[in-house]
Order: sequence, then C-alpha cells, then structure tokens
Amino acid sequence: MEAKDFTRREFLKISGLGAASLTFLGILGCDSTKQRLAPNIIIIFCDDLGFGDLGAFGHPTIYTPNLDKMAVQGQRWNSFYVAASVCTPSRAALITGRYPIRSGMCSDERRVLFPDSTGGIPETEVTLAQALKKVGYATACIGKWHLGHLPPYLPTEHGFDYYYGIPYSNDMDYVGGANAFEKLRYNPKTEYWNVPLMRNKEVIERPADQNTITKRYTNQAVKFIKQNKNKPFFIYFPHSMVHTPLFASDEFDGTSRRGLFGDVMAEVDWSVGTIIKTLEEENLADNTLVIFSSDNGPWLSMLQAGGSAGLLRMGKGTTWEGGMREPTIFYWPGRIKPGKVMDMGSTLDLFPTVCALTGADVPGDRIMDGYDLSPVLFHGQTSPRKTMIYYRGEQVYAARKGSFKAHYITQGAYNMGGERTEHEIPLLFNLDHDPSEKYNIADQHPEVIKEISQIVEEHKKTVKPVEDQLEKRNQ
Repeated sequence: MEAKDFTRREFLKISGLGAASLTFLGILGCDSTKQRLAPNIIIIFCDDLGFGDLGAFGHPTIYTPNLDKMAVQGQRWNSFYVAASVCTPSRAALITGRYPIRSGMCSDERRVLFPDSTGGIPETEVTLAQALKKVGYATACIGKWHLGHLPPYLPTEHGFDYYYGIPYSNDMDYVGGANAFEKLRYNPKTEYWNVPLMRNKEVIERPADQNTITKRYTNQAVKFIKQNKNKPFFIYFPHSMVHTPLFASDEFDGTSRRGLFGDVMAEVDWSVGTIIKTLEEENLADNTLVIFSSDNGPWLSMLQAGGSAGLLRMGKGTTWEGGMREPTIFYWPGRIKPGKVMDMGSTLDLFPTVCALTGADVPGDRIMDGYDLSPVLFHGQTSPRKTMIYYRGEQVYAARKGSFKAHYITQGAYNMGGERTEHEIPLLFNLDHDPSEKYNIADQHPEVIKEISQIVEEHKKTVKPVEDQLEKRNQ
C-alpha cells in the first residue's frame, strides 16, 4: 500500500479498528473532514546510556534541557526495561517485540554481532517497520543498526524504506594499533575505527567521521520528516552515542561540566530538540509519538568515558538493574497524560503499543512478549506488564514480579571482575524499597521466590530451539 493521507473512513478500513476505539485513544476528533489520522512514530534509542545520565533522571552536571522538558510534558517511566543488557539482542527485542532467545539473536559465547559475523535478524521475524508498512507508513532507520551487516540483514530488507547509519558498534573495525582499550577511554581519534557509514545498501564513507555523525544522523531525520510530512511515517533512530569511543562535533566539544561524555550527551539532547522543533515547525507535533530510551546500561569499564546507572547496581552486560533498567520518556503533546510512571514497561511493549495506535497488526502466528501500554499513556491506568525476565545470553539470570526480583545467577560487568555465581537459594530484592539491590531478603519471603520461579519455568516452556545467529561467522 502506498503511504498517503487517510480519510477517516479509509483509516478505519485499513486499521480494522472502530471509531470508538480510536476516539478512546484520542486519535480521532468528531468531524468527518479529511485529516491525517494515523500518528507518526519516532523511537530514539541511545547506546550505553545509563539510568542516571539525564538531568530528568537525576544527573547533577549533565545538561539535557530538551529531554528534561519532554520528561515534564510527557511521561517519565522509572521502571522501563530492555530485554538484554548488550546491543544486538536488545535491539532485536525492540524491533520484533520478542525476547531475543526466540529469534536466535542472543548467545552465551558471542554476545553481539561483529564485523566477521555472517548471521543477523532472520527473514522469518516480523519487524515493527514491516508491520507499519502494511498500513501505509513511510519507514526509516537512521543510526546504528547492529542486527546484521550483510545484505540479507540490512534495514532495507526488513521493512525500512531508507537506511542511513553504521551497521554495527562504533568501536569495531579497530585499526589504531596498540593499546586499543586505552584509546577507547582516552583521546580517541575517528580514524582508529574503520567503521563504514551506509546509505541503504551502499557504503558511502569509510571510516565514518564520527566527530560529525550525530549531527548528520539528525539532519537525515529532519530531511525524512519533511519529505514525508503528508503521509504517516515511522523513524527508528538508534544513536551511535554514548557508546565509546566518544565523539562530539566542534560546537559541543568542551562545553559540559561532565567532560567529553557530557559533551556527547549535550549533542544527543540537541538532536532530540531539533527533531521536536522540526515536528513543531511542520505542524506535526500533535500527531507524533516520540519515545526515548537506551539499549542497555552504562559501560562501566570505560570509567569516566562511560555513563552512570545512578543508584542502580552495576551496568552493561549484567542482569542487575543498572544493566537493563533504562531512562525512558514518552512524549506526545496534548495526547499523553503527563506524569511519572512507577509501573513496569519494556521495549518489548513498543511493538504492540505502536500497533494499537496505528491500526497495524501484531503477528498472530508466534509468541509475542509485549503488552499494549496505551491505557497507561493516555488514561493513567496501571501497566499491564507485571513481570520481566532478565536474560544474559541464552540463560535466565533473574526475574521480576511486581516489587520483587529474584536472582538465580549473578555475574559482574564486562572487565570489572566478579565470578559467575549460581545461587542455590535465589537472591531476592524488593525493588520498590531497595532499587540498588543491596539487601537480600530471600529468607523472609520463600513464597515469593516460589511464585517467581514458577513464572520462570512457565516462560521456559514457551522457548523453542532456533538457529543461533550470533555464532555464525567467517572461518
């Protein structure tokens, strides 16, 4: 179907929803004149951003005025989770609405895809972009993909009309000589990493000039908005930053009290502000849902070049809260009920939520792991998500139900020490009382551990063996 403006009747026909349902969500007015009814969707996804790295989430010296404004005028979710604590599986979960164990996009050995990987997101998976294209959306992926860099796995093969970005992490394809780890942390130079910049299927620059990459991503997003302002559009905008190596353009370099990390965050915040300003200038702000989050927690072994999980424990690579609970904002002026949400949500929920708002179909031929959050967004109702499973690779390390989280296996962050420990009696924490996971209360609540363990076992019964995409590589 070609993307276009929809009349009221046309949109109801393709969406399969009734007028009462859409009026409930605040999408339809009462008149029957021709108008754009299908909302635009923009998902902005940072890389390695910690729970404590935004002003709105408590950082004292990182200046993020645009994101802070969105947090005040929209909804700030304080218990919002990704489905993995590293790049590839986390991104696979967002784009499919399924735990990555179901698609083969996680591994105990190779945690993410690398330049020598030959696997990627399977053709059998249905992406959010594919679902939206079926109801007339123009679709773009701008930024870091990391779901497969070979032709069958690129965004343009999985529902995106347009792609501009890097195909994997910005620290891959290292060509900078000795002391690679130190160069990630201190005085990085863009030529140390031979990362390709792509447009659709073509490499247009190598190495990508990462000093200007945030600005160029933003310009591409603005261009796409303007080109598609008369039709519904979906932009998935996964930033390269604040993954190390860190790079900021001249305009932002040296401007933050937080140092280079703060400079980079200031530019990401500028990028978000530029997107919002463009929506306002094109009279699209009141018809566009903007979602901001991150793929996993901070890369702690990068020291000051990495971020902060605030009061949450640990970071990237772990199933402690700091690895998988992310600062998340939903913004839709005049539509979303502003406030702070304490209930659970997840990137797994974005697929069904966006489908509910746009009339797209959620795949009915497979297990989906998300919930429609629109009643929370628009009417302040309780979140339907009551549980969360915490995977590290292919194994369940922890699970949460309500206030309580049980750890079956614990392990430290990358390059930060800490042995893998299997707990005969799971650790138990009340995250409402103890978000830092300091006080094990397993001996006080054996019935809670039993209940959570039953949930985990029921979940495992739904997991079927699939081909491991991350283990496939050039020999």
